[in-house]
Formats: sequence, C-alpha cells, structure tokens
Amino acid sequence: MRWVIALFLSAGLSQSVRAAGLDCLSCHEDKGPATKASVHGSLTCSSCHSTIQAYPHTEKAKVRVDCGTCHEGTKTDVTASVHAHSGAQPCLNCHGNAHEILASSNPKSMTYAQNLPKTCGECHASKQGNSNEVYSKYIDSIHGYALTKTGLLVAASCSSCHGAHKILSSKDPNSRTNHAHVVETCGTCHAGPKAAYAKSIHGQMLEAGVDTAPVCSDCHTAHQIASMREVSSQMKTTATCGGCHKDEYSTYGDTFHAQVSALGYRETARCWDCHGSHDILPASEAASKISTANLTKTCGKCHAGANASFVEYDPHADSHNAKKYPLLHISAIFMNLLLAGVLGFFALHTILWFIRSRFGGGAAAHSRS
Repeated sequence: MRWVIALFLSAGLSQSVRAAGLDCLSCHEDKGPATKASVHGSLTCSSCHSTIQAYPHTEKAKVRVDCGTCHEGTKTDVTASVHAHSGAQPCLNCHGNAHEILASSNPKSMTYAQNLPKTCGECHASKQGNSNEVYSKYIDSIHGYALTKTGLLVAASCSSCHGAHKILSSKDPNSRTNHAHVVETCGTCHAGPKAAYAKSIHGQMLEAGVDTAPVCSDCHTAHQIASMREVSSQMKTTATCGGCHKDEYSTYGDTFHAQVSALGYRETARCWDCHGSHDILPASEAASKISTANLTKTCGKCHAGANASFVEYDPHADSHNAKKYPLLHISAIFMNLLLAGVLGFFALHTILWFIRSRFGGGAAAHSRS
C-alpha cells in the first residue's frame, strides 16, 4: 500500500488521497482512530499542519500547529488572558492531546463540565503562585459537590465564574471576578439574591462606586462556598459580618443571643435573622426589617407576643459609650464594682479563715494545756 501511495505522490496523481489525509496515515497510522473520533475528525491533516503540503517533507516544514488559524477569536482571548504565557501551546493544557480533542459536550472531554475542575486542578491544586489550593477548596464546596458528586451539570464550575478563554486576573477591571463584577457574575445563576442585593445598602454602596462595598465573595468566599443550611456555616457567619462591622459584632458578643450561640445552639438570633441576608437595609429606611414599623414583626418571628415595649431592647447597646448610653454605662460600672466588692470580700474572708485555721487553732490548744 505504501509503495502505491509513494508512486502516486511522485507522479503528482494523489491530490484526492492527500486531501483525505490518507497519505499522512500511511506513516502516522497510530494517529488515525483518535483523530477521526475527535472534534477535528472531519478535517484533513494539512488543515492543522498547514506547512506540510507534500511528501516526503523535511523537518523544517514541521512547525508548531497554530490553533488560531481556525480559532482566531479564541486565540485573541487566550493571548489576553492570564494563561497567555502558560507554555508554547496553551490550548493543549486544557484540551488535551492534539489529536484527541473532544467537544466540551462529550462526557470524556477534558472540558466537559463535570471534568473541568480536575482539568483546571492540574495547575491550580497546590500553593504555587496564586493558586492557593483552589481545587481542593472548590471540590469541598457546595458547587463542587453538586457538580462532581451528584452530577448536577448546571452547578457552577471554573468557567462559569472565570470564563473559558479570556480568563483575567481578579485585579483586572475587565475580569469577571473583579470586585466590581462579582455580583453580576454570581447573579448569572443566582438571579433572586442578585435582585435583593441590588436594593440593599451593600448594593447601593457598590453602585455608588464604594471600593469597600461587600460583594458575594466577601461573605461566601470565592471557592470554599458552603451551604447556609449547615450549622457550621451559620456559626461562622456572625464573625464574617463582624469583619466589617467590628463595633456591632463586639456588642452582639455581650448579648444572650451570642452567648447561647457560642455554646452551640442553632435556634438563636444571628445577624441575618434580624437584618436579612441579601436585602439588608439601614433602620432609617421603611422597608428595613429593623425599621420602627417592622421591628415588632421581625422580633416576633422568634418571640411570640413581642410588642412595642419588647422591641425597645437594643441588642447593640455599648456600656462603654457613656454619651449615648449613660444609664447603661453607670449600671455597668455599678455591677463591676459590686462584683469586685463581693469577690474581694470573700477572698479576704477566705485568707483570714485560712490563717486562723492554720495558726489560730494551734495557739488555742497550747493555751489550754
């Protein structure tokens, strides 16, 4: 067979054979089955190896394949991305062997939704550069579990948040994971929370261009996102809010709600029970859950029969602030003095009792003798 093909080539009569790529397979027969089954199966060898147009060909003719010949837009995106310098042929890092590339809809493809985390994890699985073990964090997250364990293909994967080819650093203003665009990115799947957030005080801050406005990743993290149905997540959330609201978190820690929460009780009020989760508004706004008009209803969710007198309780009252809370400040000082006085009195009593029992009893016995 090979000598027949060689004869055709030398005679210039094998144009149809070369067009089908069969002349290449006469030497590279091991590439045939995989290439035929790949996404490029309908192409001829010379479609990619465009510099090789005749046989025999020289080593000089075997230059690196340029995927951008067909995928010009994709090449432009990759060139502008953080992966632009990830090797001579960055395409193959994600799509696999050049002759075995499968469509992303194929369950065996490296870019199939369920396989994509593992593909990205080949580079982003250790603390190298900015990877920070994102693969292991993602796999244990609610998104990773839903995608890789339950097979829920609509669950967010790497490309859902970062994009497929034009992946930019989060510091880049055009990045999908830039602080200014995080809500929009997450909102692609979470439309309800996105709409609620847009009306909230946090959303208003972001819209106004405030750099410190909290976005989805500030509260839920970027990769290690846990279900809020889990008790462990609920126990951490007050501390998350406290990262920005330090004074409020400190005063909350003095309340009964915080004390029983620290003991592991789940059924107790935390930040979002009173303020809401995504639709947080200041008390001055009528729609706020903690506005004067709504506070009785908000407290009544847990405290049946809550009335106007009940909601006068201030969960964030600061006993150290004498100007704003003078009576509370005086009461705190009195209670501290009372506590110190009682403890001091009994400490002195204990010391004197010890001295009497240690030395007084011996002296009394000696005098009787």
